[in-house]
Amino acid sequence: MDGVTPELVLEQLKKLSSQRSKSTLDAIFAVCKEQQQSGRLDFSYTTIAQLGKTRGVPAAQSIRNKTGESYRTLIRAFENSVVKPKAKPSNQTGKNFEWMNSITDPVLKLQINYLYAQKREAERLLEKVVPISQVIEIYDGASSHVSKIKLTDLEREALEYLLSNEFLRENGFELGKDASVVTANSTKMVFPVATLDALKKAMLNL
Repeated sequence: MDGVTPELVLEQLKKLSSQRSKSTLDAIFAVCKEQQQSGRLDFSYTTIAQLGKTRGVPAAQSIRNKTGESYRTLIRAFENSVVKPKAKPSNQTGKNFEWMNSITDPVLKLQINYLYAQKREAERLLEKVVPISQVIEIYDGASSHVSKIKLTDLEREALEYLLSNEFLRENGFELGKDASVVTANSTKMVFPVATLDALKKAMLNL
């Protein structure tokens, strides 16, 4: 996400926050900045909450709650600012998602890119789907083991969220034709045709 820095995200979030929330955002920013500068790069909610518990950072559960969305967005900005090894230089979001590159609001861009990353992860998981009646047996000459691919609780929650009305409502999206998701008034496609059906199958089979 070129140009979307934690500083820009903080500035934008504070414009939409109460005075109390602004102070909390500043505290979270300070702790995350220290983590970034130290090279530890651990931005888990638990770690940030523990490091900032005497500085105005709320508990990890409060950050996870619905009211902690702005706090999560700020922490996510630091996570995304970490330089990661690239297997292939790519800034491709696919033809149906080219509109994402034109978003200028740093907070909205961060959130949309996060949702897109969740979609890509869901697609990756779908490629590994094993039919519920099928097992993979591995023989080592002495014993056999059954290997089953299962979603973690966090992965399952991510898929449930993408299938929820809450996801549509919070982002101003609507159900499109043939299990797709579109922006308000169907002006842009968010998830291509059959995506929601694919996510449901993943939930059933993983």
